[in-house]
Amino acid sequence: MKNSILFLSLICASCSAPQDTLLEQVDRLPVAVQNDFYVSNRAPLQPQQFIKLPAGTIQPEGWLKQQLELQRNGLNGHLGEISAWLQKKDNAWLETGGQWGWEEVPYWLRGYANLAYIVQDNEMMNEARFWIENILKSQREDGNFGPVHSNDGKQDFWPNMIVLWIMQSYYEYSNDERVIDFMTKYCNYLLTVPDEDFLYSYWENSRGGDNLWSVAWLYNRTGDHNLLTLGEKIHKNTADWTKSTQLPNWHNVNVAQCFREPATYFMFTGDSSMLSASYNVQSLVRRAFGQVPGGMFGADENARIGFFDPRQGTETCGFVEQMASDEIMLQISGDPYWAENCEDVAFNSYPAALMPDYKALRYITSPNHVVSDSKNHHPGIDNSGPFLSMNPFSSRCCQHNHGFGWPYYTENLIYATPDNGLAAILYNACKAKVKVGNGTEVTIQEQTNYPFEETIRFTLTTPENVTFPLYLRIPSWCKNASITVNGEKLNADLIAGKYARITREWSDADEIVLTVPMEINYRQWQVNKNSVSVDYGPLSLSLKIDEDYQQKDSRETAIGDSKWQEGADASAWPTYEIYPASSWNYALQTSAPITVERKEWPFNNNPFTLTTVPLEFKAKGRLIPEWKVDEYGLCGVLPYEDARKAEAVDEITLIPMGAARLRIASFPTTE
Repeated sequence: MKNSILFLSLICASCSAPQDTLLEQVDRLPVAVQNDFYVSNRAPLQPQQFIKLPAGTIQPEGWLKQQLELQRNGLNGHLGEISAWLQKKDNAWLETGGQWGWEEVPYWLRGYANLAYIVQDNEMMNEARFWIENILKSQREDGNFGPVHSNDGKQDFWPNMIVLWIMQSYYEYSNDERVIDFMTKYCNYLLTVPDEDFLYSYWENSRGGDNLWSVAWLYNRTGDHNLLTLGEKIHKNTADWTKSTQLPNWHNVNVAQCFREPATYFMFTGDSSMLSASYNVQSLVRRAFGQVPGGMFGADENARIGFFDPRQGTETCGFVEQMASDEIMLQISGDPYWAENCEDVAFNSYPAALMPDYKALRYITSPNHVVSDSKNHHPGIDNSGPFLSMNPFSSRCCQHNHGFGWPYYTENLIYATPDNGLAAILYNACKAKVKVGNGTEVTIQEQTNYPFEETIRFTLTTPENVTFPLYLRIPSWCKNASITVNGEKLNADLIAGKYARITREWSDADEIVLTVPMEINYRQWQVNKNSVSVDYGPLSLSLKIDEDYQQKDSRETAIGDSKWQEGADASAWPTYEIYPASSWNYALQTSAPITVERKEWPFNNNPFTLTTVPLEFKAKGRLIPEWKVDEYGLCGVLPYEDARKAEAVDEITLIPMGAARLRIASFPTTE
């Protein structure tokens, strides 16, 4: 790798003396050194490129803070009051033999606790601690803990894997040493489980990589070499995600979650083929089922041969698990691709899976999605049941599991680096205190409405001058990015897809501004009848379809195993069905220019709704009369290119697809 290096003499905003600034453009970070202040991979584990700061360190601002507030006031913040699976009476995590909450409690608590640490809600933190304390108390003499949920007489370890992630975040936030003892005893117990009884059933076998990530986390804090042995055991007994053309299964959440297992094992072995295997799964599933915008792939419940049209969707669980995988892959590999895929899912897919008030969500969301009702759409989608409506409790997994998406994303906005610097890789408004250089604690504040604007402003607060490197990601889609330090432009041609490494003696109130101009770009999806999607920077666009919301009784529209707590007020948590109130069956005229219209920033700081999205785009299109809702009640598959189109050319409006709960994001084309 050859780095381009530029020395610049800049005038400090707070003094008249010139300051030497070194700008390097690099593909990856230096890993021959190790951060002095934050825990990262210790030998023999492969060094990390980026080092996650402890949970609760990064405080979100702007629209991201608003999404977290909506989550707190919505389903995730109140599910403990309405879900029977989270009731404390006869709960499997609180009473021996309890019937409720085997995996639902960990699913929910993972997002709920991390949200509490971020928003500093005392009531939520007390509730999270209640569950954590009882989980700690549940540990038995042999080191095992929690409910013993068995398959064929063998314990299913899957929910315990989720609990370990909860404990990791709790320890980072609280420094409660009981967590280290708890996890150590449990890992020692796992070493005693015979291989034939270990990771035996479907979910735990697929998802052993989650356990492996926790073993690495614990090893970095204890140095216990028994954990390296456990890492080998977990990998050996986990489903094989390393084959070039065949996956262990094609369940949408498993693929999004489990493809990172080989890369995690790469940290233990240094075998680059393991890292390559994770890249292969990401590529394989997208070549076969992911020829669509939004960063995901059409698998509904399970990917099926022949079902790859953009009307196929992804579980909400799949969105948040993919974001978590992208964040982990970024930490391991340093590849900016993973930051961009995380943004793709976070900005374009995940927001549309939830109601604007976060009080309900749908199980399946698709790039082309024009009806969101409570009917059974099988076999058009793989799932049988009312999985397209916005229901507060119509599936046990997504309703409990969705809540960690934004909190984990927040925790990955700012990283520590091996060379005692800091890195801003996922761009969003936030503030964080980070130890850098010689140990000086600086505050970095990031101000931006990205991805809805092109300017990202960083301000440093430091008690003394301190030298350290600051890394900024130059997006691969950006041709003319620029950086200024204290108003002076760094005169370098910034290379898309690389990191800008800025090293200098930083002073209090130094300001860095990154500008990432966005342009309209098209992507063509050949396997999906040469349909196109439209991108504007990191945003993908959808046809703006008027949305008709119809309120329904959640008790009447939920699936059979939805369970409400006794006394829960279902009327306060209604289901919404959404129907199109304008034409949606348009072909996009790609020869016509698309113009951008910027609107006022939304008063409620939520850019992900039809009425508040701050960007609109004017384009041209022609109706395709034969493209209709099909026999399964779904958006019909894309028509062929020669499908008859209306003579009239209409002006159509496009908006960012994350704000469109009904949408056409893969367009047939017309000239």
